[in-house]
Amino acid sequence: MESATQLVRRMELDRRTVVVLTGAACAALLVFRRVSVYRDAKKKIQRAKVRRAENLQQAQKAVQQYKEAHPGCSGDAILALSLTELTTQLQQGSLNPEDVLYAYMEKTLDVNSKLNCCTVILLDSFDQLKSTNKEGLLYGVPVSIKDNYGYKNYDSSCGLFINLEKPVQEDCVIVQVLKKQGAIPFVKTNIPQGLLSYDCSNPIYGQTLNPHNLQKTSGGSSGGEGALIGGGGSLLGMGSDIGGSNRPPASFCGIYGFKPTPRRLSEKGVRSSTKGQKSVLVSLGPMARDLDSLVVCMRALLCDYMFSLDPTVPPLPFNEQMYKSSKPLRIGYLENDGYMQPSPSMARAVREVKVLLEQAGHTLVPYTPLKMSYAFTELVGKGLLGDGATTLLQNMEGGPLDAILKHQLIFRHVPKRLRKITSFLRTPLSPRLNAIGESTAGCGSISNLWKHHGAVQDYIDETIAEWKRCNIDVLLCPVIGPGFNLLYCGKITPVLSYTSIYNLLTFPAGVVPVSSVTREDEEELKNYKGFDQDQADIYFKQAVSGAEGLPVSVQCVSLPWQDELCLRFMKEVDNLVQHSRK
Repeated sequence: MESATQLVRRMELDRRTVVVLTGAACAALLVFRRVSVYRDAKKKIQRAKVRRAENLQQAQKAVQQYKEAHPGCSGDAILALSLTELTTQLQQGSLNPEDVLYAYMEKTLDVNSKLNCCTVILLDSFDQLKSTNKEGLLYGVPVSIKDNYGYKNYDSSCGLFINLEKPVQEDCVIVQVLKKQGAIPFVKTNIPQGLLSYDCSNPIYGQTLNPHNLQKTSGGSSGGEGALIGGGGSLLGMGSDIGGSNRPPASFCGIYGFKPTPRRLSEKGVRSSTKGQKSVLVSLGPMARDLDSLVVCMRALLCDYMFSLDPTVPPLPFNEQMYKSSKPLRIGYLENDGYMQPSPSMARAVREVKVLLEQAGHTLVPYTPLKMSYAFTELVGKGLLGDGATTLLQNMEGGPLDAILKHQLIFRHVPKRLRKITSFLRTPLSPRLNAIGESTAGCGSISNLWKHHGAVQDYIDETIAEWKRCNIDVLLCPVIGPGFNLLYCGKITPVLSYTSIYNLLTFPAGVVPVSSVTREDEEELKNYKGFDQDQADIYFKQAVSGAEGLPVSVQCVSLPWQDELCLRFMKEVDNLVQHSRK
């Protein structure tokens, strides 16, 4: 017979056995669940690919039938028209919207076959032709929209499998306004997984390529828009920008892009993968083949109809007086931001435009951004992923991870203790990349998040005070470029300092193509060392190499709510560059 002590010991062993077995069962169940979710994700993605192929075939068939029924329609003549010329002919009746839509649909399908820039053709755009508003500023104009713009009965995937097979129930406000103004949204364009990347690749739709060089990326996150417009498949599109998502694609693809003041255009119905993040604000804005198209689009969108659909947007119509002013400007300029050395062509573009502006009677004064290292790592980095990337990772959980994001989120998959050791070892080799990796841990607590919000506002106030001290109206500065070789964007986060800082500051910013990479730029690049001569500088040199002939752009910036002044400055730069070429 067991003693009381033996009985207790045996019961304790039994309890431990149960705990071990239960733990093993839970672990096995967790593994099974993850495998099951991953299989479901792969099946969902495969179905999406099949639907996409069928959609493109349907669009191709519709185009072919229209061409056979209208053999005299000249698509090339239509595609050669600027937006202003196109709208004029449509309003006069010398062109009809059907011919225009089918011409652009055919070109879009051709461009997509080379660049992989579209996620879906909006087939009901054919039906919209019957009810297009002839009084609208964009009557009959085909418009492309970024994948995350809500369009009724279609997915807004953001490159995430969890958003597949969940068609939205209503057009987003911007799409509603575009339709009200007579435009015809006809295609959705590709994006990177989760949108927080300046490349354009995801496990559902794949990698989008640059229209000028298929070995280069189109940029992101509005990379599908950049590629489609740059390739001639669209003359006007809508992108979004939270760290430069509109501007690098514009720069890489040689088109014009504009990021307005946040909330100038309604975000209602446009999907985000990190909803709730408030430190670095998103902006919706147009992308186009020429600058006048950006202006026409902003005029069309800033209307009473948008203000009534979304009362949270300030009812500020387009300020014609500010845009049309010819008063000489006092312009701040910088060739580098002191944090990341620009490529030779980036710096050269600013120098050349500076000379043109001075010759035109404007005053140019040197400007130095404030505390760039602090602003980029502590404010932008921690702000974008203030929750430690929890929301982003939850939205990706269970599915395949794109190669670009593996570089960006590698620190989030390393245990905290090991991360500290890795951080200590990496700091001497690449202090900037290490600091950025650490910033993905986020703010850590609600108290720290509140302090972060306060620090962001302080930085905005300090920067505006510095602008006033320098007495500048606008700022001329580099924009990321030229187009990167594939698979480098995720490795060179520091270069986003050139664009993301203006998201943090809530300043409007736009991109104007002004030049192309020369042989001399390529020769100078061979001697590129960078400021820190670290891994980021090495990767950047590799990323921009082999770019001779690719577009080079500059960036124009103004203070918040002076969007029309930014556009006026962009127009000034564009006119001077065009005149100098002649």
